[in-house]
Amino acid sequence: MDAVILLPDLSATQAFAQRIAPLVKAQDVLLLVGDLGAGKTAFARCLLQALGVQGEVPSPTFTLVQMYDGRDFPLYHFDLYRLKHPDEIEEIGFDEACAEGAVLVEWPEKAAHHMPSERLTLTFQLDPNGKRSVILSPTLSWISRIKESI
Repeated sequence: MDAVILLPDLSATQAFAQRIAPLVKAQDVLLLVGDLGAGKTAFARCLLQALGVQGEVPSPTFTLVQMYDGRDFPLYHFDLYRLKHPDEIEEIGFDEACAEGAVLVEWPEKAAHHMPSERLTLTFQLDPNGKRSVILSPTLSWISRIKESI
């Protein structure tokens, strides 16, 4: 049950994040897939803000992970682009983050075998004309949430 959402500008990305935010629960994992410049980090910032994060939301490209206090549970934003080996994900607290909060993962393919089977995969695309879109690929725990809200 994949769904395609057009994201023509930042305000559309913000609106989409605001629709997704109420669906996110502790122990959810959202995988953000796509090429550089496709909109992964912009969406992550918008979603984290919609989940109650106050202030600046820097990209975790160099730190690999940023932790935030959400309204109801901790939020973790992983950027695995600079991961040298997939098993390094264990050293940066990925399993602990998944157990206690909601987790956003950019570049999940860098540690694919560590990603949980239950997740929402968001594949961000940028077409040759510069138009952005996202494909939602929910697993079982997400399907009913997505159907009711998107």
